[in-house]
Amino acid sequence: MILEAATLNVRSGQEAAFEAAMRVAQPLIAATPGFIGLNLHRCLETSNRYLLLVQWGTLEDHTVGFRKSERYQQWRELLHHFYDPMPTVEHYADVITSG
Repeated sequence: MILEAATLNVRSGQEAAFEAAMRVAQPLIAATPGFIGLNLHRCLETSNRYLLLVQWGTLEDHTVGFRKSERYQQWRELLHHFYDPMPTVEHYADVITSG
């Protein structure tokens, strides 16, 4: 499993609209082959900062399967105007798991 992690800094005052747009956008990413799950967390210290965690079967499921799809274009239209600055997206592989 691959974990995609992105820190999303949303324009101040746009948090509720962003969360509503994310609810609309979530089925777009979920329809991608290799998608496993998504969690969106809101920062307690900085209320307009979010942590997006997406689980994928492989890196290519995200970088090719989703990013090169029409669904990604719709995702961008729904969400990218909320970000300032644009987020850095990184991918992680399991090293130690517990729980």
